[in-house]
Amino acid sequence: MSTATTDGAFIHPALFYRSAAEYTDRTVAFVREGLAAGEPVAVAVPGPNLELIRAGLGTDARDVTFLDMTEAGRNPGRIIPGVLRAFADAHPRGRARIIGEPVWAGRSAVEYPACAQHEALINAAFEGRPVTILCPYDETLLAADVLADALVTHPTVITAGSERVSERYDWRAVVARYNEPLARVPDADVLRFGPGQLPEARRFAVDRAASLGLTGRRLQDAELAVSELTTNSVVHGGGSGTVAVWAEAGQVVCEVRDGGRLTDPLAGRRPAERGQIGGRGLLLVHYVADLVRVHTTEEGTAVRFYLGVGGTLADSSPN
Repeated sequence: MSTATTDGAFIHPALFYRSAAEYTDRTVAFVREGLAAGEPVAVAVPGPNLELIRAGLGTDARDVTFLDMTEAGRNPGRIIPGVLRAFADAHPRGRARIIGEPVWAGRSAVEYPACAQHEALINAAFEGRPVTILCPYDETLLAADVLADALVTHPTVITAGSERVSERYDWRAVVARYNEPLARVPDADVLRFGPGQLPEARRFAVDRAASLGLTGRRLQDAELAVSELTTNSVVHGGGSGTVAVWAEAGQVVCEVRDGGRLTDPLAGRRPAERGQIGGRGLLLVHYVADLVRVHTTEEGTAVRFYLGVGGTLADSSPN
């Protein structure tokens, strides 16, 4: 298995596979090509696939960084800053090589739009950088529309060992398509806040979250996220907004809406620069939440985050 390695160019192929054996053969060959070229290599895939690659590499595994994507990438919005950029930025000389598998059977229907947007935004995040990111997709378990989206978010696709250009590649179209309106549940508790009511908005959200079962560190995460989002609303979103809290499929859901518009598609997905003051709010929300969904238009923006009460997102699967 080989992919073009033009110096300075970002390379982002999708790998379509149909069996564990094919998955192992293709990914292990990809890793070994990188090691032979002296490239730093990271593998961020779900646990069972992680073990397939580790076993297939044998002693070569000691030269590879391994991350379980079900943990490191639980929230798709955290993958670019916390996994991909973290590894690439730690190896700034030469080309870095990564396997990233953010979409797997078991991802929920509520998570998938964030996964698709993540795959699209990788192209913007790494444009012009000497990085190769291979993204595997299981053709036997993933839905047809998921596989179709992979052709739009990846400039090339590898099937049966053959690499070809994807004629459907248009990552901006996927970002726009999954910028979906977010409907609240009818019985959500809602509070309107303004510049002088940020402490009240935070207390409101924390009290509601606690009444719905959040405790300890998870409750602290909710408080931090709500504080960051409501402050952003006052400073950047027109000076006021609403915060809503409800329970949904074993999760506590918090949402902040305001009159601002997010014009930067990578907002919240860039690692903070050393010495950076401000501009970290949405990034922090991505780091503490299990999932973040965003809908933004000229009329306003809704940012919704999910925190598990006692497990992972329990919604119907799109796969």
